[in-house]
Amino acid sequence: MRKAICLAVVAAMFPATAAAQCALPAAGETASVALSGAQGAVTVHAPSAYRAGGEPLPLVFLLHGSGSTGAAMLRDSALAATADAEGFIVVAPDAGIPLERGFAWNIPGVPTVAGEIPGPDDRDDVAYLGGIADALVAQGCVDPERVYATGLSGGGRMTSWLGCADSDRYAAIAPVVGLRAGRALPENHAQVDPASCRPDNPVPVIAFAGTKDRTNPLWGGQGMRWGYSMPAAERRWAALNGCEWGPLVTWIDEDTYEHRFGACEDGADVVSRMEVEGGHSWVVDNGVLWDFFASHRRSRKSG
Repeated sequence: MRKAICLAVVAAMFPATAAAQCALPAAGETASVALSGAQGAVTVHAPSAYRAGGEPLPLVFLLHGSGSTGAAMLRDSALAATADAEGFIVVAPDAGIPLERGFAWNIPGVPTVAGEIPGPDDRDDVAYLGGIADALVAQGCVDPERVYATGLSGGGRMTSWLGCADSDRYAAIAPVVGLRAGRALPENHAQVDPASCRPDNPVPVIAFAGTKDRTNPLWGGQGMRWGYSMPAAERRWAALNGCEWGPLVTWIDEDTYEHRFGACEDGADVVSRMEVEGGHSWVVDNGVLWDFFASHRRSRKSG
């Protein structure tokens, strides 16, 4: 009896393992929760497979478009259903710059849709997202080798920037109607500034876009925010990833075709899925997105 009492006292003093401290909703639920490393509450979906104290799960950051919110992005993407089917956590945070009824992401040197360049007082969104990932990894919720990012429009541009600025962290990225490969050249917006995106590692990329997008047209032409074309972004990522061939064009069906660059370093292929009738929206086959993510892991460097 005395031994049992002592064990109970110890359990009260040290009430949980790291894994049991996961700040996640119940399995299969979405909630706004306070996460370590985040400023304020964050929209999180825990998959049906989530079990407190279980094996760490993959994490997908879902980044909203300019002027929107994480909660709206999770609703509109239907990614929670895919998470339940495949067993990954979705974190859908709000960006750091207030805009309209929502927020915009801080991509250094690139104007928001309001035409303003982020300033020194605006939140560092790369560090913000990294802090959330690190906290969830430390709590045992997330597998550090399986952290991914996707996002729509401005969130797609931010997703692209994560590949440029934090390539040690993300096992793959999936920009949606927002693929970039760094800033445009100030003197020629139709060209990529190669100095503005130099990831430390190859980054697997799958992008989704619609040929009828009028907000972020395939052929660019929107100034510093969206100056160069999407094919130019594809070619730049292929060069960064050391791809040996491409683009190979393949029709998936009568409505969808694919650009693919292959034989890339560390298997970091560059793929674009194009919807012929697609516009500026979530033109994503969520199953294809997850299959791409699931085929890649990132072994993070120590130190």
